[in-house]
Amino acid sequence: MGRRLVPLTLDNLPDLPKRCRSCVFWELDPVSGEAAVKAGTPALEKESWISAVLLDWGSCGRVVYVDDVPVGFVLYAPPAYVPRSTAFPTSPVSPDAVQLMTAFIKPGYQGQGLGRVMVQTVAKDLLRRGFKAIEAFGDARWKEPACLLPADHLLAVGFKTVRPHPTYPRLRLELRTTLSWKEDVELALDRLLGAVQKEPALRPL
Repeated sequence: MGRRLVPLTLDNLPDLPKRCRSCVFWELDPVSGEAAVKAGTPALEKESWISAVLLDWGSCGRVVYVDDVPVGFVLYAPPAYVPRSTAFPTSPVSPDAVQLMTAFIKPGYQGQGLGRVMVQTVAKDLLRRGFKAIEAFGDARWKEPACLLPADHLLAVGFKTVRPHPTYPRLRLELRTTLSWKEDVELALDRLLGAVQKEPALRPL
């Protein structure tokens, strides 16, 4: 099984699940996001956001391929590039951290260690760029796939609560700990990433 983790660019943006390609929950503030949906332009706004972050900051995601089939992705950026992050009662994200925005592994490819490899790849990338941690806003009342990650699942893979909240706690994962993970977190991590979005099978290009 050949697996590749490729930096997210405008060229491979179409390999994201369809609903994720046109989701601007994180990329725009609530008012602008609603306006983009009403105008029918969220996909264009998503492309514009990725282009701007790539030019200004660099890689902001990874796409996972197995035998050249796209099976997952992760999206992350410093909070200054994530307008929605300021809308949470537990903001702001710490200045030494990058925000984990969202992630996904296609059903059928979970339980193979892809989640662990993906997060470790992100950790190495961010450590090289001088960051110490990943932070995320969890959903403590998570019931169905959405843009927020379930808080319980984040805790299960090593995140720690840095600012509690009954609905939207802010959690933190020290990057260096991800580089020495044991296999006992692999299944929990795959469950976390698989819980983000329920999508039909992705078609190879």
